[in-house]
Amino acid sequence: MSTTFADAFYFDSLVWDWIIAVYLFLAGMSAGAVMIAIYLKRKVIQGHPSTNGIIKATAILAPFGIIAGLTILIFHLTKPLSFWKIMIFYNTSSVMSMGVLLFQIYMVVLFAWIAVIFKYDLMKLLDGRLPIVGKVIGLIERFENSLELFLGFLALLLAAYTGFLLSALQTFPLLNNPILPILFLFSSLSSGAAACLLFGVLVFKESVHSACVGWIHKFERPVVMFELFVLFAFFTGLYFGGGQSQAAAAAAIGGGFWATWFWYGVIGAGMLVPLGLNAVSPAGVRHNKAFIMLVTTLSLVGVLMLRTFILYAGQMTTL
Repeated sequence: MSTTFADAFYFDSLVWDWIIAVYLFLAGMSAGAVMIAIYLKRKVIQGHPSTNGIIKATAILAPFGIIAGLTILIFHLTKPLSFWKIMIFYNTSSVMSMGVLLFQIYMVVLFAWIAVIFKYDLMKLLDGRLPIVGKVIGLIERFENSLELFLGFLALLLAAYTGFLLSALQTFPLLNNPILPILFLFSSLSSGAAACLLFGVLVFKESVHSACVGWIHKFERPVVMFELFVLFAFFTGLYFGGGQSQAAAAAAIGGGFWATWFWYGVIGAGMLVPLGLNAVSPAGVRHNKAFIMLVTTLSLVGVLMLRTFILYAGQMTTL
């Protein structure tokens, strides 16, 4: 069991380090933001979506999450200049290879969706140059509904994939858990909601009283509560699994560095504090920009801490 900082981050069975946790966080945040933005665009937003701060935030955050995450992953490899091979030669038996294919399709569809939404802004920016761009966007626009539904499906797959990637590590009982993709799906929604709200309000000046902001406030609470339930189910299943599964659960949350990280960081600061603040604060406070910045930052840090915890604590116990 890890008891010191050095022991917690450096041990013999460690395969993937904190860089992978950041990659998983960014990919999940991108997927969560897209799923939320699609719902808001279809059900909540009044007027053209290109004028909405949450949609503008998603148009920046979603591509950034994937591009930054893959860039981190590329330079983390022992041979980063050979990364192009995995983008061309696919292995259907490799979870990592299938993930790269998913990323590529997701990025193409995501940029097409963004181009359709911000068509007039893009045409104004080009100012008559490259007329072929307008024609291509116009063609894509004819299939906007299908494109949007497909993008939502891809985002759902991407959010769950970050969990499947870790669950494929069969020698680690904590990671080789069928509940992990579900946990990562809901943590992706949590981080996506927090990121959209933070940047939509503070950077793109979305009104704190808008229908979108109100919807995200209502959406965050059940998502975090279900995330807590899934965590409970996750560790309950490990505990009653006996053997190394039980040992993995005890090593993760029974005591030591990672238990402190989990209970005070992930559960406390990342989930219970934001839930409590939203529950007890009056409406006027909840719509204050400083309050939104505090709560969303806590949520984002909590999700990053969760991914880091699962990655490291999951690799401490082997079969």
